[in-house]
Amino acid sequence: MHLRGLSARSGGSARRRVWTATVTAGVVAAGLMSGPAAGALPAPDSSATTMSVKSPPGGGDVRVLVFYGSAAGGEESPVVNAGIAAIETIGLSGPANQRFETEATDDARVFTDEKALGGYNAIVFLTGGGDVLDPEQEAGLEAYMEAGGGFVGIHDAARAEPYSDWFTGLVGARPAAASPTTVQRATVEVGDRQHPATRDLPVQWKRPDQWFNWTKNPSGDVHTVARVRESTYQPGASANGWDHPVSWCRDYDGGRSFYTGMGGTVSSYDETDFRTHLRGALLWTSRLVQADCKATINGNYKAERLTQPNQAGQNDQIGEPHGLVTAPDGRVLYIGRGGADSSQPVITDWNNPDIGKGKGEIHVYDPKTKKVTLAGALTVFGNKGGGDELVKVEEGLLGIELDPRFEENGWVYLHYTPHSRLNRDTQMAERRVSRFTLDLATNKLDLNSEKVLLKWPVQVHSCCHAGGGMSWDSKGNLYIATGDNNSSGFSGGYSGNNPQPNYKGVSFADARRTAGNTNNLNGKILRIHPEADGTYTLPEGNLFTGRETAEGGGKTRGEIYVMGVRNPARIFVDKKTDILYAGWVGPDAGAPSTTWGPAKYDTFAVITKASNRGWPYCMGNKQPYRDRNLPNPDQPLGWYDCDHPKNESPNNDGLVNLPPVTGNNIWYSPQGGAPDYPRDANGIPSYKQEEAKYLLPWLKGGGQAAMNGPVYRYDTAGTSAAKWPAYWDGKWFVGDFYDADQPRNAVITDPKTHGDGGLPVHSESLKKIVPIGNDGIKNLMDWKFGPDGALYVLDYGRGFFTSDAKSALWRVTYTGGGPTPAAGQLARGGQ
Repeated sequence: MHLRGLSARSGGSARRRVWTATVTAGVVAAGLMSGPAAGALPAPDSSATTMSVKSPPGGGDVRVLVFYGSAAGGEESPVVNAGIAAIETIGLSGPANQRFETEATDDARVFTDEKALGGYNAIVFLTGGGDVLDPEQEAGLEAYMEAGGGFVGIHDAARAEPYSDWFTGLVGARPAAASPTTVQRATVEVGDRQHPATRDLPVQWKRPDQWFNWTKNPSGDVHTVARVRESTYQPGASANGWDHPVSWCRDYDGGRSFYTGMGGTVSSYDETDFRTHLRGALLWTSRLVQADCKATINGNYKAERLTQPNQAGQNDQIGEPHGLVTAPDGRVLYIGRGGADSSQPVITDWNNPDIGKGKGEIHVYDPKTKKVTLAGALTVFGNKGGGDELVKVEEGLLGIELDPRFEENGWVYLHYTPHSRLNRDTQMAERRVSRFTLDLATNKLDLNSEKVLLKWPVQVHSCCHAGGGMSWDSKGNLYIATGDNNSSGFSGGYSGNNPQPNYKGVSFADARRTAGNTNNLNGKILRIHPEADGTYTLPEGNLFTGRETAEGGGKTRGEIYVMGVRNPARIFVDKKTDILYAGWVGPDAGAPSTTWGPAKYDTFAVITKASNRGWPYCMGNKQPYRDRNLPNPDQPLGWYDCDHPKNESPNNDGLVNLPPVTGNNIWYSPQGGAPDYPRDANGIPSYKQEEAKYLLPWLKGGGQAAMNGPVYRYDTAGTSAAKWPAYWDGKWFVGDFYDADQPRNAVITDPKTHGDGGLPVHSESLKKIVPIGNDGIKNLMDWKFGPDGALYVLDYGRGFFTSDAKSALWRVTYTGGGPTPAAGQLARGGQ
């Protein structure tokens, strides 16, 4: 066996000893290099070799073998020489306890020399395509991996051994025959911020290379650490789409495998960032450091339904699912809005004193006993069934939060619409946030303990968009999301700004009266500081103080933190940063209009400070609607100015001059994610559908109802075996009630731009982890992480305004285990 050895001299310089190597591998036609043929061979038969590689291979004097055999033979590729030189340099640099010796060969007989093979901590394939190993040699490589060896495949290594299923599993994917061959500059999204191969790279890494397309996308079967953004280059006809993995890893057949599709050019190996990438891959595969290569493999998660279907005629397990919160001791409290099961009567006649009367139920799931307790039920206005927007209602029990000292005081905050405060004559109701006390021993809510913190009027002549979410920041401030509760049926589904329809003098189709009004608490996210006596104070930094003297004074509410949101059903404050994350449902227009403005946009936003998010004046990245007003609301007026919006509705009792609109981070329509249009000299988009550019190709709407999720924070001290891995730390979960093309994703945002509406820089689908489909979590209503690090999810069920057999609380846990290699298998211990 002939090796090209690379070793260090004193002073850190290197010398290279070069021997002549022989190659016996045959030549494979180029057309077969694109992937396994129909007659692909099974995994190599271990009986093909008598090798017994020591376990684990290598030792404390870490050695890495670079194999560059080629089926084509001939002169060494300049890319191979550059790769070997780079790996040599990597091994000779960095901290002393992370250095290693590099040797290189193109002689495949090394894989049948058990003494030699067992001395390498990791093997790097810098091969070209084709059969570079005979069956006995491949069996030797398999024996090496089974013993706990490490493998790194670079670029063309994915074209080697095209007939071997086992080697396909080792590298993870095969290039498509029609992959582009030219070198193109592209953006790599580096989604894994924990793995040593990626944690020190930029999240958006711009570099030139040859970019393979894959015959089968490996996402979910491997742990993807980086993706290439196809919108930044020309991927050709065999493109993979928005989810285009480029580097990945996994524990494979007893060992560790890392593959990168990058490294197809000589210049790649001169890049500092690419060498950093290779260094991390080599440190993990050679057992110098541990890493998690399991976090995004779908099979490493288990989704378990925690609640059973209700008994007939009862809501003993669950009400009409509407929100959940987890307690520090692991209990999960979840609420039912007010719709009863289908056997119960629904009263829609306004002449009946019981119109819309329903039960807003609070259930408690105890993980210790795995039992559900019906903690209590509020009598709410919220059971009015379906129908059009002048019949149905979405009021009821809308939100739940626990006091920061819940373990001591048992205080529970509920956001609801009490039936007792309904005015049937004016068709007005009262929304309130109240504090109740839960008996921590019995899981029963004391309904007589109510302290009403905050209350405000809402019109209930028309439906919908009640909001409801609540969340705490680290300073004890409570955020309360309220909807604008207006019908969109009188504006064609565009801006809810029709001033004309009203019931007994109260407009029900003009969101300028609510969300766009500085003196109204609807269509807002409020921020208050609850006090121990059941009152509240106002923290500094809200959008208004309530004492503004502009335009005569008395036209603002100091509770408002965010205005211009339509239906923010779910909000979340990341207590590590005190950043607010929110999502809200848009109107109903199915397509953009050159007369009225954008189609319906459902929206998500990272909110770093008090702001106006636009509705009903502007949507998305400050895309304006057309104004309308009396005497003829059908006549379009001028376009709204998102930087200087004015509320000139006759239904406005707040300021005319509003705060400027802040652009939002995520918006989507039936046509796609983040539609954007060319703008004229005045900044007005064309709104021509054929001119739209979709900035976020990973999401789409249709039927859509945004359900904001949490930001995951990994608990390093937690001992729960069910907790999600550190890989997800800092990622923001965004979802939709529906589960087809709609989002259910984890995203990364850029802290430098996300407060001003910067687009997410990376996204990955959660649909195989938080499972979709009729027997999965089809209708996502709420999702939060518990203190055990597991994800708790409410599935609404398959009907509307009711609970049914699919209404359920679920728990999604991680089952993949810890990082590898095991601490006792590290080459130098304690790294």
